[in-house]
Amino acid sequence: MGVVTLSRLQFAATAMFHFIFVPLTLGLTWLLAWWEHKYVKTGEMKYLHLVKYWGRLFLINFGLGIVTGITLEFQFGMNWAGYARYVGDIFGAPLAIEATAAFFLESSLIGLWIFGWNKISKKAHARVMAVIAFASNLSGLVIMLANGWMQRPVGYVLRNGRAEMNDFLALLTNGYGWAMFAHTLISAFACTGFFVLGISAWHLRRKNETDFFQTSFRTAAAFAFVFAVLAAVSGDQNGVLVGRYQPSKLAAVESFWKTQVGAPYIVFSWPDPKNEKNAFEFLKIPKGLSLLVYHSGGAEVKGLKDIPPSERPPVLPLFLSFRIMVFLGVFFIALALWAWLKGRKGAWGDHPLLLRILPWVIPLPYIAIQLGWLLAELGRQPWIVYGLMKTSDGVSSAVSSSQVIFSLIGFFALYGTLAVVDITLLLKYARKGPDTDTSAILNKAKA
Repeated sequence: MGVVTLSRLQFAATAMFHFIFVPLTLGLTWLLAWWEHKYVKTGEMKYLHLVKYWGRLFLINFGLGIVTGITLEFQFGMNWAGYARYVGDIFGAPLAIEATAAFFLESSLIGLWIFGWNKISKKAHARVMAVIAFASNLSGLVIMLANGWMQRPVGYVLRNGRAEMNDFLALLTNGYGWAMFAHTLISAFACTGFFVLGISAWHLRRKNETDFFQTSFRTAAAFAFVFAVLAAVSGDQNGVLVGRYQPSKLAAVESFWKTQVGAPYIVFSWPDPKNEKNAFEFLKIPKGLSLLVYHSGGAEVKGLKDIPPSERPPVLPLFLSFRIMVFLGVFFIALALWAWLKGRKGAWGDHPLLLRILPWVIPLPYIAIQLGWLLAELGRQPWIVYGLMKTSDGVSSAVSSSQVIFSLIGFFALYGTLAVVDITLLLKYARKGPDTDTSAILNKAKA
């Protein structure tokens, strides 16, 4: 493999590993803020128990997320110097904002939240977690706006042999970036809901602290259901933008070869990229694809044959990733609805199958999110900035294949170790259950 392929593989591996920790940071902070608010408002100890138990799992996840995230930005200088030189004037601005504003705010307040239990009032402590939740989401927004610019570049001019920003407001209001942020955030919230549901179900099945875990089960079921539905809605909006700004990605996702007005949606097919057609097609819905993507039955959908072969993304990985992601999304909605209905009625004990299934579902939202990122990034290829800069032009010229292989092996070894640590700690403390020693907790949390 050449330097470009190896550098892409390294960035993909480190980015996808880092994003394992991101969804829980984005979503669990809001649940913690809600439970701590309920504790301050009602004085009920069960809410404090919830904050302490789930807060411990959050901190394990957050700590490893920081470690794995720092290396990503260094790769722009090491492996992607051509990209950094060409668009650094634009891409560097949101990264600087994320680091100096959102990240430092979030990290500083995490320390105050951990060590401030007996130092500040209950109200102030609860507000700290609310600000942490806001800061983590702000960090996600800035990163998504940066990535949105790579998907749909705006607010720049080509000058002095590179892209230079001439309209920062255009970057901040880029609809593509905001749509990506909405879908990412909503998906993270759904993922968080299933994380809490799965662990709660594991304990409920064993009748451990049933009142405690029934409370978290009910909250997480509603959380997961609402955001699983919203993920489908926001995904549809992202599809509209993909059709408008990245027709090659849309054509690859649907394995759609011939440009048509009023394009049908093909329910069952299998791509044959070598012969520029589908190996088989079954059950066509007239005008379905035009309606689905453009919300108009008379809209034209561009086919892959009208896109130069050198500018087409890989068809089969996108085709499969999209369908698996959609299938999982429908499954999540149905499962979360089932959990919400039974949890609301307190009838979870009558359905051991539900409690047995939910712990095994915990990895699936993570897989769905990773597939979504695969669609976003692999579907942009061969462009590193869509329509502006090819990926092959962004790699560092001074880096050799052997150097990238060496660093890639190092990353795999380090991140593999971190994965073992993360899973071990999460399993240990998730199985341990809450500390319900009221007097000890009050001594730590007294106002």
